[in-house]
Amino acid sequence: MIPVFFHLGPITIYSFGVMAAAALVAAAYVAYLLLRTRGVSFEFAYELLFVAGIGGFAGARIYYLLQHWAAVKGDLFHNTFSGSGFTWYGGLIGGFVCVALWARFRHVPVGLMANAAGPAVAIGYAIGRIGCLLSGDGDYGSPTKSFIGIAFPHGTVPTPPGVKVWPTPPMETIAMLAVCWILYRMAKRPQPGWYVWGWFMVLAGVERLLIEFIRRNPVVFLGLRTTQWESLASVALGVAVILYAHGREPVETSLMAAGKASPAGRTGAAAKRGSGKSGGGKSGAAGKSGPAAGTNARNQSKSGRTGA
Repeated sequence: MIPVFFHLGPITIYSFGVMAAAALVAAAYVAYLLLRTRGVSFEFAYELLFVAGIGGFAGARIYYLLQHWAAVKGDLFHNTFSGSGFTWYGGLIGGFVCVALWARFRHVPVGLMANAAGPAVAIGYAIGRIGCLLSGDGDYGSPTKSFIGIAFPHGTVPTPPGVKVWPTPPMETIAMLAVCWILYRMAKRPQPGWYVWGWFMVLAGVERLLIEFIRRNPVVFLGLRTTQWESLASVALGVAVILYAHGREPVETSLMAAGKASPAGRTGAAAKRGSGKSGGGKSGAAGKSGPAAGTNARNQSKSGRTGA
C-alpha cells in the first residue's frame, strides 16, 4: 500500500488526499457533460467542484463527530481538525445540500442538478475508494482465507501480521463504476426531475448494504450494522423519490416552457433583457446577443427527439 505518495519539503502528499481531489474533479466533469446540453456553462462545473468539496468534507466530518460523540467530546477541537474521521453518508448529505443550494442560487433547477449528480457522485465514490485502498485506512473487510484476500501491513490502519482481509475498497470501486455507467446512460435522456437521483439512492444503498456483510463494522441491531440501516433508509427514500418523479414531464421540457434554457442561472427574463439590448430582429432572437440561448433551445429539442 502507498499511504504517502511523496514529500515536498515539509509538505506530505497523501494518497487518500490525492484521490479525494481526483474524485471531486471527476464528479464535476461528469456533471458538466450532462448539464452542458441543458444550457449550463463550463464555469458552473468549477463552482460545483468548490461547493461540493466544502460541503462534502464538512458533512463527512460533522457526521463522524456525531456518530462518535462519546469518544471525541473530550478533545473536540483536535478531533474536528485532525486528518482522519470521515463518513460516506455525512459527505453525501453535506455535499448534496450545498450543491442543491448553490444550484438554486444560480437559478439551475435543482431537479435537473440532482439527475446529473447521480452518476457524478457514483464516479466520485468509485475513485475515492481507490484512495482507501492505497492508504489502507481501515475501510477494508473482515479477515478471510479467500484467494482474493489482501493484507495492509503498512496501511494507515495496518492489519495484524499474517492476516488477510476482504478487499472491499476495490470491490466497491468496481460496483460504483457500474452504477455510474447505468445512471449516466439514464441521465443523458430527458428525465423527470430527481428521477435519476432516486435510482442512485437505491443502487448505492443496495451496494453498501451488501458490502457491509464482509466489512469490520460492529452489528448494532437485528444482525445489521449502522451503515446497513442507513443503506436501507437510502433505498426506501430512493424508491419514494422514483415514485414521486415517475410519470411527470421531463425537467428539460419544463425548462423550455419556462424559457430558462440558458447558462447557469440566466433565466428567461435575463434572456429577454439581452434580446432587448440587441434591438430585436434576428440579432436579438438568435444573433450575437443570444447565441447560448439559441444553441440551448436546439440542443433541448434534439435531446427531446432522441430520448422519446
